[in-house]
Amino acid sequence: MYNNVKIIEHPLVQHKLSLLRDKTTGSKEFRELIAETATLMCYEATRDLPLKEVEISTPLATAKSKIISGRKLAFIPILRAGLGMAEGAMSLVPAAKIGHIGTFRDPKTLESVLYYSKLPEDINERDAIILDPMLATGASACVAIDELKKKDAKSIKLMCIIASPEGLEKVATLHPEVEIYCCAVDERLDEHKYIIPGLGDAGDRIFGTR
Repeated sequence: MYNNVKIIEHPLVQHKLSLLRDKTTGSKEFRELIAETATLMCYEATRDLPLKEVEISTPLATAKSKIISGRKLAFIPILRAGLGMAEGAMSLVPAAKIGHIGTFRDPKTLESVLYYSKLPEDINERDAIILDPMLATGASACVAIDELKKKDAKSIKLMCIIASPEGLEKVATLHPEVEIYCCAVDERLDEHKYIIPGLGDAGDRIFGTR
C-alpha cells in the first residue's frame, strides 16, 4: 500500500460501510450514512491540526486547555456525489468554507474535464480536503487536485469512502504528497469503470436518481 493512503478501520466506519454497500438501503438512509461516515472520517483527516494552549475560566477554577491554532479548512466536494459528504464534514468543522469542483468524462478521449470550479477566495490560506465517495479511475480526483494546486491551496487531502487499486495508483503516482483517507480498497474496476464490489453509483443512490 502507498505511504500516503490511510485506511480507516474503525468498527463504526466499517459497520456503516456495510450498510452503504447493501443494495436494499434506500436513498434516505443512504444519504444519512454517507454524511455520518464523512463525519467519522473527518476525525482522522483532521488529526494533525495544531493546537495551542489557552487559559479558560471554568465554573470552579482557571484551567489551561487547548484549542485549534491558526489553521483554516476548506471542504471541496466533487460534484455531484461529493455533496453527500459535505454536510457530515461541516458538522464537525462548521467554520470551514465550502468550494465546489465539477468534472465530466469526455466521450471521445475518456479523460476527465473540469467544467466548474468555485473555490473560496482565500483558498491559498486554507488546507483543502476534497470529498468524493468513490475513487474509481482517479481522473476526477486528479483534476480537482490540479485545480487546487493552481489556486495555491496550502495543503490538499482527499477523503473517499471506497477506492479502487487503479484510482489509488493514479493519485499516488501523480500526487504522492496528497494524503488519501478511505474506508476500503476494493478489488478492481469493471469494464464500465465501476468499482467492484463497490456500492453502485453513489450519486444516483444519494439523490434517488437510479
